[in-house]
Amino acid sequence: MTDYVSRAEILIRKAPEEVWKSLTATGSNPEIMFGAEIVTDWEVGHSIVWKGEYKGKAYEDKGTILEFDAPNTLSMTHFSPLTGQADEPENYHTVSYSLEKVAEGTRVALTQDKNPTVEAAAHSEENWMLMLKGLRSVVEGTLVDD
Repeated sequence: MTDYVSRAEILIRKAPEEVWKSLTATGSNPEIMFGAEIVTDWEVGHSIVWKGEYKGKAYEDKGTILEFDAPNTLSMTHFSPLTGQADEPENYHTVSYSLEKVAEGTRVALTQDKNPTVEAAAHSEENWMLMLKGLRSVVEGTLVDD
């Protein structure tokens, strides 16, 4: 499998602790993770599940928490049955968030590995930017604008 890494980054005008609180909230928030309900205890080595509906079809994505270093780094594996791939370790992505305090607030950088093509990586980047914009709107209390 070829590994193209998706990257997305956004500036959120709040402290890292405030961003972290929204990023790691469980339950459902329509603006974050496309409205999926997040079920986890955030313990390293424990499971994380994203439950939701996509184009009228229920789904349940899953993964494992790899790193939880508040309020700096969050990393997890991610698998979606909607890809049509087998539920095998080589078909899991690693998604990592890095929060960095900057003068304007917090820079949030995200990476996702194991994209099979440049096009797939670009598509993932678009989706992750939508998610990060949703996160920003929740943390800043504003509407998604750009």
